[in-house]
Amino acid sequence: MFHQWVKRPYRKLMLVALVAGLFSAGCGQQYVMLDPAGPVGKSELHLMILASIAMAIVIAIVFVLFFYALIRFRDKPGNTAPYRPEWDGHKWLEIVWWVLPAVLLTVIAIPMVKTTYALDRIPKAKDPVVIDVTSLTWKWLFQYPGQHVATVNYAVIPAGEPVLFELTANSPMNAFWVPQLGGMEYTMPNRVLPLWLEASKPGTYWGRSAQFSGIGFEKMMFNVKAVSPAAFQAWAQNTHATASPMTMQDYKQLLKFNTVGNATYGGYPQDTFPTVASGFTLTGSGMYTIEHNKNGIKYLPMTMSTNR
Repeated sequence: MFHQWVKRPYRKLMLVALVAGLFSAGCGQQYVMLDPAGPVGKSELHLMILASIAMAIVIAIVFVLFFYALIRFRDKPGNTAPYRPEWDGHKWLEIVWWVLPAVLLTVIAIPMVKTTYALDRIPKAKDPVVIDVTSLTWKWLFQYPGQHVATVNYAVIPAGEPVLFELTANSPMNAFWVPQLGGMEYTMPNRVLPLWLEASKPGTYWGRSAQFSGIGFEKMMFNVKAVSPAAFQAWAQNTHATASPMTMQDYKQLLKFNTVGNATYGGYPQDTFPTVASGFTLTGSGMYTIEHNKNGIKYLPMTMSTNR
């Protein structure tokens, strides 16, 4: 009888594990966070895996102890023993359940801190592509100060090269997120925050708003299309030469509270993005101070954090 009773919870546990395994086995490219396409995304995935392993260790220990206590100390039918719980401590057990979490947290914290500081430094690049991103209600405006073009709800970037996104908002606070490329950064009115991403190979990567900002935020999606550097230059030159420039009237239309489709412009008014950035935290010898002017942008080497 005891042998049969013990088997029953284990059969249920095995069934739960089998179902979980079947669901997790299907994780692939349709789960974009688990299919990184750039160095930032890959670094963040490694941290996710490390944290998941640490949490799995804790969960496994808890479940083993739970089922052991459930089986070993259950109240059997016909048990006439008096209920006399012993309220006493156990020195070694208490040491274990304090030390083990501290060790696991340390294992997670060390690579987390190292990766965070590493990703705070944009890799060295010659005149990296800069894209000024403005979250509107409920749409995304991408402006290329170096190429003098603009797009709405989609962006084109060169593959294999770091891209610096300068993020701001002309609407409620929002969050810019391209899961496969990694990283997420807030967009806030009157501030310009940096985020560098890189696509390791050509492809189209899905992005979206990651912050509730009103009834239309669920439609606030965009695509980032990574192409070869030569194709990017050709696209920028062709767009600047053939597409109609954005007028101030066009920009005011974008400021309205609505959703729109994709749009492409061969230029844009100068006063549609802040000329002074604040809150920059990217550091290192590979970072630049980027000066906006009527001719586009000027790259100035920078060796420490700065506001400009």
